[in-house]
Amino acid sequence: MKRSWRNSPYSYSLGMFAMMVPSQAFSSFYIFFYVDTLGLGIGLASLARTVFLIWDAVNNPLMGYWSDRTKTRLGRRRPWVFGAIPLFMLTFVLVFSPPEGLSQNGLFMWFLVALILYEAVATVLWVNYGALFPELFRGDRIRAKASAIQQGYQVVALLIGTALTPIIYDALGFSNMAILYALLFGVFMLLCMMSIREQEVYSTNEPLKLVQAFRETLRNKKFWVFNISNSFAQTVNGLISSTIPFYAKYVLQIPVDQVSILLAAVFVSVIPLVFVWYWMIRRMDGVKAWRLSLGVYGISVIPLWFGYDLLSGILAGIGVGFGLAGFLVTPAMVSGNIIDEDAERTGLRREGIYTAVSGFITRSSGLISALAFFVVGMIFGYESGDNPGSDPESTFRYLISVVPLCLLIISFLLSFLTRIEFSKTIGGEHDHGAKADHQL
Repeated sequence: MKRSWRNSPYSYSLGMFAMMVPSQAFSSFYIFFYVDTLGLGIGLASLARTVFLIWDAVNNPLMGYWSDRTKTRLGRRRPWVFGAIPLFMLTFVLVFSPPEGLSQNGLFMWFLVALILYEAVATVLWVNYGALFPELFRGDRIRAKASAIQQGYQVVALLIGTALTPIIYDALGFSNMAILYALLFGVFMLLCMMSIREQEVYSTNEPLKLVQAFRETLRNKKFWVFNISNSFAQTVNGLISSTIPFYAKYVLQIPVDQVSILLAAVFVSVIPLVFVWYWMIRRMDGVKAWRLSLGVYGISVIPLWFGYDLLSGILAGIGVGFGLAGFLVTPAMVSGNIIDEDAERTGLRREGIYTAVSGFITRSSGLISALAFFVVGMIFGYESGDNPGSDPESTFRYLISVVPLCLLIISFLLSFLTRIEFSKTIGGEHDHGAKADHQL
């Protein structure tokens, strides 16, 4: 394998593409599938989501701790990913393949168990894949470049996972759609992991004990302010993704065959906008760039309130795409510096536990999304596709615009709770096989 490909941003980003296609299809359509298609009551669906999110939050830190302590000839992260690949494929298919004829309680139990199994395996993948980023790419400029490339891959995956998914499940059914995406994931995730080589030096030192590892992480004020602020914005990503199918149906009132047009317009626009953000922030301090993206993201959700047909929905969606693009690119610059600073203080690279605790905070805030969905639905009388109530339009107009705006205002204000600054010497530049080209 050529050195220019090994550990490069392009080869590493294949993993993001692999995971985001099924993950985006999951986050955008699993609630729609169970509530609006299968008729699961919104109360039972919200209960299952709550249990799912709590489990997701709890197992993230443990996975990160175990990952940091792993020592094998393949590295710390890669063995976990290789082992999780077939299990992820299986559990993803199970989510979208409930047996026919289940009662409400039976459908709820299948939904809950499938979510728990899927999430456990997804945690193994996301923690270990994410932990590789700050190790492979060192310094703000190369991280900005790697993040932009990674998000370019991610947006293509988002496009497939959202815009193409309705066409596929309409033609093949949800179960066959899941099988197709599982196979796609398996191929590209293997290609990614075969092109990655971890640096042995980071696994030679004796890792911290469990209590000490969490104590060192929890006392990092920059880490907490960054991640709590970030988590509210991350919640918006999931909320908007899961609300778009409802928004198209009840607010824009467009036919099913036009939903893909709406989604394609939104996510196609994000691809060039990611590189616009890279151009904007390449000489900007990472923290300032991140805060700017939060403010822009908040403004960008406002036009969704005024959508009324396909064209207005597309225009509003492109506006959201600009805000989303900034938020996709900028956080990696800040989180990488936080981990580098910790490594200088402790003498250990602990990407696993930092990535995992960050995931814990993000997933915990996802409870807000589940609660918002339930409360707004109850206020306007939406229960399920079989019983949408008298005003489903208001339900999803609020969920896709007003609630995200409030969450992003909170995120932006929280980002100023502490001074987040880093030494210019932290991180340095990383040579991933060939000299790092800082021109994207």
